[in-house]
Amino acid sequence: QAQLVESGGGLVQAGGSLRLSCAASGRTFSSHNMGWFRQAPGKEREFVAAIRWNAGSSLYADSVKGRFTISRDNAKNTVYLQMDSLKPEDTAVYYCCAAGHPTPNLMRQAPAYDYWGQGTQVTVSS
Repeated sequence: QAQLVESGGGLVQAGGSLRLSCAASGRTFSSHNMGWFRQAPGKEREFVAAIRWNAGSSLYADSVKGRFTISRDNAKNTVYLQMDSLKPEDTAVYYCCAAGHPTPNLMRQAPAYDYWGQGTQVTVSS
């Protein structure tokens, strides 16, 4: 059974940084695109970033472009999200996800991803 487990969330002041990790187990995702979404209270889940299976390209939401960086280590079956210059509006539960099959396109839509972690809370205080 494939499983994604996020870690690294917490409370940080505005302007600070956090690094989220997502460790996969049960199968390898080295040939699959992976991504991060987030959901704030009372809001829909929204796309944050995605990375191609070989880390050859990445995609970001406009709201985080230039502040967040997605990366992956296929040898460790892990994807990361480095979050810098955090803002209070970045407060949300952050979810890691993985596509269920190889695809050439990076997707912003949640249905494009078949595997999801349980989420990790990120809170940014002003």
